[in-house]
Amino acid sequence: MIGRLNHVAIAVPNLEQAADLYRNTLGAKVSAATPQPKHGVSVVFVELGNTKIELLYPLGEESPIMAFLGRNPAGGIHHICYEVDDILQARDQLKAKGARVLGDGEPKIGAHDKPVLFLHPKDFLGTLIELEQA
Repeated sequence: MIGRLNHVAIAVPNLEQAADLYRNTLGAKVSAATPQPKHGVSVVFVELGNTKIELLYPLGEESPIMAFLGRNPAGGIHHICYEVDDILQARDQLKAKGARVLGDGEPKIGAHDKPVLFLHPKDFLGTLIELEQA
């Protein structure tokens, strides 16, 4: 069902410092920051040969990343994103196996302008999983 690893998302308390760390210390290609108001975050993508790192920074106090950073002030891995060929089929198969889809269960358009769903971390070894239409 799952395809390739699309990205690993890391919540950060300072987006500029995090981008500089990847750009200047690790020598990675780093995008400009892009606000994603629908998701309550600003994102920076770190391009790797086989995947991406997504740096997440909260946009405002209502951002879902604020609670995460409240528990993890230094930041940390927020979620892992896998690609799927058919997001609706994947959702239905997972739900039939007892997995919980967060929200209303309908795909939303994610930061890559593709449909995404999130799966409950308690069903996946404590890891928040994002599925993205390939």
